[in-house]
Amino acid sequence: MGRSEIRVGVDIGGTFTDVVLEVAGAQTSTKVLTTYAAPEDAILEGIAQVCAKAGIVTGDIGQIIHGTTLATNALIERRGAKTALITTKGFRDVIEMRTESRFEQYDLNLVLPDPLLPRQRRYVLEERIGADGGVLIALQRAEVEALAEDLAIAGYDSIAVGFLHSYLNPTHERLVREVLEDRLPGVMISLSSDVSPQMREYERFNTTVANAYIKPLMKSYLGRLEGRLRDVGVDCPIFLMHSGGGIISIESAAEFPVRLVESGPAGGAVFAAHIAARYGLKKVLSFDMGGTTAKICLIKDQTPKTSRVFEVARSYRFKKGSGMPISIPVIDMVEIGAGGGSLAHVDGLRQIRVGPESAGSEPGPACYGRGGLRPAVTDADLILGKLDPARFAGGTIPLSPDNASAALLAHVGDTLGMGAQEAAFGLAEVVDENMANAARVHAVENGEDLSEYTMIAFGGAAPLHAARLCEKLGVARCLVPVGAGVGSAIGFLRAPFSFESNRSVYMRLSAFDAGTVTALFAELNTEATRFVRSCDADAPIQPEFKCYMRYTGQGWEIPIVLETLDAENPAASRYLALFEAEYEKLFGRVVDGMDVEITVWAVNATTPPQRPRPLPDQSETGTAETSGMRTIFDPALAQAVSARQVARASLRTGQTIAGPAVITEDETTIIVPTSRRAKAQADGTIDITLNPGDQT
Repeated sequence: MGRSEIRVGVDIGGTFTDVVLEVAGAQTSTKVLTTYAAPEDAILEGIAQVCAKAGIVTGDIGQIIHGTTLATNALIERRGAKTALITTKGFRDVIEMRTESRFEQYDLNLVLPDPLLPRQRRYVLEERIGADGGVLIALQRAEVEALAEDLAIAGYDSIAVGFLHSYLNPTHERLVREVLEDRLPGVMISLSSDVSPQMREYERFNTTVANAYIKPLMKSYLGRLEGRLRDVGVDCPIFLMHSGGGIISIESAAEFPVRLVESGPAGGAVFAAHIAARYGLKKVLSFDMGGTTAKICLIKDQTPKTSRVFEVARSYRFKKGSGMPISIPVIDMVEIGAGGGSLAHVDGLRQIRVGPESAGSEPGPACYGRGGLRPAVTDADLILGKLDPARFAGGTIPLSPDNASAALLAHVGDTLGMGAQEAAFGLAEVVDENMANAARVHAVENGEDLSEYTMIAFGGAAPLHAARLCEKLGVARCLVPVGAGVGSAIGFLRAPFSFESNRSVYMRLSAFDAGTVTALFAELNTEATRFVRSCDADAPIQPEFKCYMRYTGQGWEIPIVLETLDAENPAASRYLALFEAEYEKLFGRVVDGMDVEITVWAVNATTPPQRPRPLPDQSETGTAETSGMRTIFDPALAQAVSARQVARASLRTGQTIAGPAVITEDETTIIVPTSRRAKAQADGTIDITLNPGDQT
């Protein structure tokens, strides 16, 4: 067996680090607690465990694909490098003024989030590029050299450079980089024309600052990881999952770490899309619930929905506009602070609130017995009978029901006059409703009806809550695939090598220039292909072309997917037809007689995605034998019920089990409520559907 057949996927989460070893299609996995001080420690421990289970040595590993929350956490917790911003004179305060929109219109005490950099760390230069890319005020090298002296005295580790309209003409930004590299060796530099060459200066400047802010941290971490892996005999290529759902080289990741901000959740969406393809599903709701957050994503035609702007660290829950905008290609999903470690409290109105604060892995939920005193979702799940205290995480982490009960009573029950079980019921219902509400809002924003969707649930905590979410959302079917507890890490192993290049070049269809369009797409294709070739020099590459269009005067664009012919032989009439078809699908009508404009052009170069052979639906072959009974609390009935218990490994293809039931495995537990039934599919997936006659 060649080394190329032995691959490892690693996902660092807020609570657990998931490691999956795949050897010629067979998988071995483990979950270890994330080590915050040195995240690579958990990776090494996890790799050692899966190698021991699979009977191979670490030197046999041929490829590692890694996703991490480190970049996101650094932005949320404001613990990045000492960073400066250099911008055009007169635009020093763009990242603080934002767009001047109010995300909570009638809140008189509205507090906008602080920018990543305070004003004294923002510098200006006399220069100006016009909206057509022409030079209005030339940048003087002597002025840049003088500023470099001031920056040297201040002792910055990283510098972001963002000039007005530099996405059209980057010459001034490149001059600044040339001078700074000469005068400030060792200082890291991020140019907006490289990081996010798009219009809208607030989003572009903020993205460039975020890249510069986390670049030293991520470069140091990735370098340490490479060294530590070599020390234990792992000498193979290491790739990183990026937020757009593809894989890039470790060198590209170190240069553009802002592209890693949603890498873990992106892996989960790729995993769900792979399962959707296997079952021939056109509409899928991906539900990924881990220890810290829950992620919800719509997948249509086995392809996750993508966007080019998303927000990190929202200061107001669910409030669009209250966070930090990052302008990069990203899988479009809603992410909320609702995971197994999310902490609960009672607010001033005597309402139970859950998250976004999380117990993480240190100290963890109260039931971990590691010093946590406040109740988390995991504590509620334990008291409601969803978890076996002796078999959590394969028995490696014994849980304490006494600690969980004490925390629930101290922080919820005693305040509201509830017992431990009732407090746990309230906590679980709140977190489930939070997730259901987030899914409803996300669906409405995308014009979708969730009753037509199938849920695919994964992540350590999702199978515990998925069926209850289906009850709340009116979703009739839920699939829990094999390896659900480490779904994102498996998704890394299914992702293609890819990189998306984009650029803002404004053009109205009434002044459509086919030559400019052809040259622009060719340039973007070359740039994106170069990044993919740095990962795999020989793989076939498919270019995917897109542009973002709107009616003249509108504030935002919609993405339009183009055929290769549309990029190589563009025609205004074809672009208009594609735009109107998509616009009518989204908004119900087109606007006659109004000109259309294109603002952003994009090319995603990707290796062919893995498409599994479709799996026919498995006929029923009988009822599963249970290993015993367990009392669980069914929230739909608001009472405890006696549930059949069965080990997932003992289920045979086609066997069914009617709810209430508990299906156990090392990495997670599947709860089948009274309203549902479960069937084992041929690939080991648990297929949860409505019980006959039950329409809830």
